[in-house]
Amino acid sequence: MGIRGYLSDRTIVLGRLSRHGVRRCGGAARSFAGAELRMIGAADARTVVDHALEHARRNGFPPMTVAVLDAAGSLLAYQREDGSSLLRERIARGKAMGALNLGVGSRSLASRAADHPHFVAALIELSGGGLVPVPGGVLVRRGEAIVGAVGVSGHEPDADEQCAVAAIEHAGLTADPGA
Repeated sequence: MGIRGYLSDRTIVLGRLSRHGVRRCGGAARSFAGAELRMIGAADARTVVDHALEHARRNGFPPMTVAVLDAAGSLLAYQREDGSSLLRERIARGKAMGALNLGVGSRSLASRAADHPHFVAALIELSGGGLVPVPGGVLVRRGEAIVGAVGVSGHEPDADEQCAVAAIEHAGLTADPGA
């Protein structure tokens, strides 16, 4: 017997395997806690990207790059504005992926990097360089559940984070930048 996950209507459903497949309880697949883990949808992801860039333009920020990942780390929406440097795509995704991988906003990762630089260096190595421990990677929550993450790059880290938070909240979701 093992554990099996499958994707259903942008929902990760986990269950225990028996000889006959995923056990069902009352006709619904259950996770370990008895709840489904929802992911951010494509429409919300696109809204977040558009609003993050709109926020940057209103505030006179330089060209920005925005990446939205679902809870499984898959890229749902992305845009690099004209004039944004080529490395910004990897930075934005690294901020978002770091937040997802550790379950905290990248602001928290930045403070951990200051307090425990060897540990964070090891995490960066383990991720193949795909973790960027500076503000601008913000978890997206629906209730208490993490449904995705947004990474923004192009300006100072605090301004990047400001764009992500404003866009997530505009989409009616909860932003968690870390403490």
